[in-house]
Amino acid sequence: MHKIFATHRDQFTISADPSRLDVDTICDFFTRSYWAKGRLRERTERALANSLVFGVYDGEKQIGLARVVTDYAVFAYLCDVFIHEDYRAHGLGKWLIETVHSHPDLQGLRRWTLATRDAHGLYKQFGWDSLGNSEHWMEIFRPFAEEGRD
Repeated sequence: MHKIFATHRDQFTISADPSRLDVDTICDFFTRSYWAKGRLRERTERALANSLVFGVYDGEKQIGLARVVTDYAVFAYLCDVFIHEDYRAHGLGKWLIETVHSHPDLQGLRRWTLATRDAHGLYKQFGWDSLGNSEHWMEIFRPFAEEGRD
């Protein structure tokens, strides 16, 4: 069992406590995202339950998220990262990525991956770069699978 991890800044908290997650807020945000629009709530709940999830909170109100799919030894995939529109441009996204990178259970991993259409500048600040040796990587991509159809 992994220790619950939390950090605080002013009135904000980033916590990896899954009991704090507000699935309604997460699903609402996903309806406005390009990567998870149409994702069924059941799939979101299953994804959250099977990942290391960092919630960002203003007091008790959830305002952000980052999800890490990992084996805790070699590999991690960072996904579903968001800060609510009303809270952007205050450094919370940077703090969230710093917090994810500093989590004690994620130290020493050989490879991290992520996919983004529009946040390259944020991630490059933390050492992320375009996929090297991309000819070695393969994928199966089913764009409608999250909606429950193939």
